[in-house]
Amino acid sequence: MDVQVRKGDTLWYYSQLFAIPLQLLIDSNPTVASKPLQIGETASIPGFLLNQHKINSGDTIWKIAKARSFLPDALFLVNPDIVPENLKIGSTIMVPERVVEPIVNARREYDYEAFLSDSKKLQNIYPFLYSRSIGNSVLGKDLIELKLGRGTKKIHVNGSFHANEWITTNVIMTFLNDYLLALTNMAPIKGIYVEPLYRETMLSMVPMVNPDGVNLVLNGPPEEEQFNKEVVRINNGNLDFKDWKANIRGVDLNNQFPAKWEIEKERKKPKEPAPRDYPGDAPLTEPEVIAIRDLTKEADFSRVLAFHTQGEEIYWGYEGFEPGISESIVNEFSRVSGYKAVRYVDSHAGYKDWFIQKWKRPGYTIELGEGVNPLPLSQFDEIYQESMGIFLAAMYM
Repeated sequence: MDVQVRKGDTLWYYSQLFAIPLQLLIDSNPTVASKPLQIGETASIPGFLLNQHKINSGDTIWKIAKARSFLPDALFLVNPDIVPENLKIGSTIMVPERVVEPIVNARREYDYEAFLSDSKKLQNIYPFLYSRSIGNSVLGKDLIELKLGRGTKKIHVNGSFHANEWITTNVIMTFLNDYLLALTNMAPIKGIYVEPLYRETMLSMVPMVNPDGVNLVLNGPPEEEQFNKEVVRINNGNLDFKDWKANIRGVDLNNQFPAKWEIEKERKKPKEPAPRDYPGDAPLTEPEVIAIRDLTKEADFSRVLAFHTQGEEIYWGYEGFEPGISESIVNEFSRVSGYKAVRYVDSHAGYKDWFIQKWKRPGYTIELGEGVNPLPLSQFDEIYQESMGIFLAAMYM
């Protein structure tokens, strides 16, 4: 919600007027927060939308404000020309409405367009949530990073490396929405007040690493002529892409990182583009992987969490490069989720593997749910409840 600054207004005053933490207002107004507010400039109030209210018989500014737990000045701020003694029945005024319900509906097939739409809606309501493209997919789709928080502890979360594991995007976006709601409503998640986590942690999310693949699984072959027939050929003529894990070129993105990639190349059965498991002709050939690599190098993350499905396991070690703190963190992840902690598996070239090998910091591959990919949406609520504690513990520990 945007407002026009009046004489004497400050971000601190807005924080009191709307019961919003001051730091969220500062971060929502980065271009004006470093200096006194100027009369007439625009300031953003996170966690609110403006709606019209039709004046009814008996309405007063004070009555309308009280019904919404506001001070009357909140209405004067968004209706600068209002005359309280001259409210006409049937006329309309603007009224701030606190957002108290999530806008992300993740109990549906969640393709790239749905993800992009929800990302933009969240950023509009919560302008302290920063969004940027870190690169492009093979088909030119923006790979979106969503970022918030002030802390020196930098945590990265990603999902949908594998196309038919798209439910991981639903989980990440639902947690993000719940986190934003808790921050602006000063409410707890699982009994934990999250404002201290915001101050201590910078949270980076790339909820959909493989948008072309996700759309292929959910919507079928793309319109682009170069790939329309090629994906059907790679899929052995089958128009059902439910078993497709790769990107649109048939390369498995989580077999593309330079952590003993040569071993995976040698032993993987596909020696050419395939719906799954083909590691490419060399590491780091795919634009989606290059974007994640560049982001990781640039951001200097403290720890990373890669969400996959399925198996209800958490992989946390790689070749002995993992630091000692990794075990205490994964034990907490296991406690709050019920998932089994697994230190080593005979696998290489994954994002978690590369991160641990290169930075010797905690990295985790979290296999959500149990069954056959793609997991059914009927599992979503259970999976999300299991994962919430992992998100919180990742920031808290």
